[in-house]
Amino acid sequence: MKSRAGRMALAVVMLTAVAACTSDPSTEEDPAPTVTPQPTKETEATDLSEHESGPENPIAYGLFVPQGAAQLGPLFRYRSPRLISAYRPELDAAQAQKDAEAAERIAEDEAKGTPSPTPTPTPTTRPSPDSFKLLEEPPRPDTTISLMRIDGDPDVVVRRMLAQMSAAVPDADVQLDDLSAYCTSKDRRITGCRAVVRGLTEGNRDIKVTMGVDPGRLSTRTAPPAALTHPVMQVTVEYVGDPRAGQLASDTGSLKDIPEVSADGDKSGLIWPKMDEDAPLTTKLVHGWTAPSDATLLLSSFTPEFAAVTTPRATNADRIAEQYVLSHSPDGRLTKDVTEDLNSVSTMYAVRTKNGSIARAVYILSARGNYTALFYTPREK
Repeated sequence: MKSRAGRMALAVVMLTAVAACTSDPSTEEDPAPTVTPQPTKETEATDLSEHESGPENPIAYGLFVPQGAAQLGPLFRYRSPRLISAYRPELDAAQAQKDAEAAERIAEDEAKGTPSPTPTPTPTTRPSPDSFKLLEEPPRPDTTISLMRIDGDPDVVVRRMLAQMSAAVPDADVQLDDLSAYCTSKDRRITGCRAVVRGLTEGNRDIKVTMGVDPGRLSTRTAPPAALTHPVMQVTVEYVGDPRAGQLASDTGSLKDIPEVSADGDKSGLIWPKMDEDAPLTTKLVHGWTAPSDATLLLSSFTPEFAAVTTPRATNADRIAEQYVLSHSPDGRLTKDVTEDLNSVSTMYAVRTKNGSIARAVYILSARGNYTALFYTPREK
């Protein structure tokens, strides 16, 4: 195991506050407090408790859903482009071997005067089998996303998540008593938060953890659709070391020495704004997408841009994922990768848009239900 000094040399921490796309111009005045309107058919959300996972639900590398938050839907996991590229040569070789064996069987049948049977077309099944099923050990997903609604005090919940990030990457200098290090604000009202930590875990695993929080639109006091007027949070955990080395060990485990977070520990003086209502369910999300009528919106965010839905039919969930990504494809093509787990199958679609942004969707078929999450990640400046 590397020494702490060695880890510190490798650990990189990027803790930034970025202005949310919904932040208001400095010339615009905050609206006066208003009476909270009654929910309408366009804004009210259905009971989503059956799709929620409570605090302590594991995410990855010891990270978990913090007290005061609820995860909506399952964890959305997929293989990164780096991981797919690393194992592509093995997959191509396995496919070439399979094709050669098939050609050899056909040649043997023809030599015996026995015509090879013509394959009978079968309807397309969804989801497809694992993209790396030809390999003896298909690579496991190296990216995990948890989508959460913050039901407790957001000041405390966000700092609890930061405390976990600090424990996950011990040499990262995470500030736990100053939210202004990660959150933008207007007139002391928080408009968005973002923190990124990269470095080695105690087990020498090179990971990157990104937390994004959307409190809602300050100018209209409107939360994202299905947020129940609460802030929402996206936590993404990625293995960013050598792709093959990342497959040698499991990412399970527990965090050690998580810093304590007190209710009055933040010294920034920032205020979490109260939202009066959720935006209508017909609101355009993730760069122009609107939830279809045959899907139930579980959670959404303006910045970072995401939306998660569940559908009664698996084909609908898959269609939503594929069509969303295709709508952003410059040439009608996309990347598709399927991962089979013990109790679920995940299908990831992704494309790089004309402006360099990434449109991605993950569809999950499981005994728990059919889920699709859509993400739009702007090109880094």
